[in-house]
Formats: sequence, C-alpha cells, structure tokens
Amino acid sequence: MSPSKDEDATLYVVSTPIGNLADVTLRAIDVLRAVPLVAAEDTRLTRRLWGRHGIETKLVSYHAHSPRARLDELLAHLAAGMDLAIVTDAGTPLVS
Repeated sequence: MSPSKDEDATLYVVSTPIGNLADVTLRAIDVLRAVPLVAAEDTRLTRRLWGRHGIETKLVSYHAHSPRARLDELLAHLAAGMDLAIVTDAGTPLVS
C-alpha cells in the first residue's frame, strides 16, 4: 500500500466500532496499519483506537468544518499515488 507508478492510489473507507473498540475487524486494522495516512473525523477519539490496537499510522483531522486546504492536501496525497483511509468517530464514513 505504498506509492507505485503502475498503480493508482486507493481511498479506503474504513468502518470503526460503535461502542466497544474490540469490535473492530481484523481487515480494518490491517488497512489502518498499512496506509501511510488516515483522515479522521475526530483524531482524539481515533487515537483511542490507535492505542488499543497498536496502530502508528499518521493521523490527520478531516471533518465537515475542515478548511478547503485540508481537502486539497488529501487529494494531492491520492494524486501522488499514495493510499489513504478515512474513518469517522464510530460507524462507516459517509453512511448515515
């Protein structure tokens, strides 16, 4: 899940547990550990998940009130061929 000239970047939409942090899937943990960057709705809450599961991936904040510059940074990351994951406080991003 690193930059490659032959492959396009992947945007992973990763579900997080609603309630118990132990309910996260193994696949979600694998993705969150493998990507170089994760955009989170609330980094304070997401850091709890990081601590519980030993995830060390760089985490940045991205939510409805983020400045346009943050979106531009995330899009540039993808355009450079680097994978990216997005997570919310609990549940699946973009699904309500």
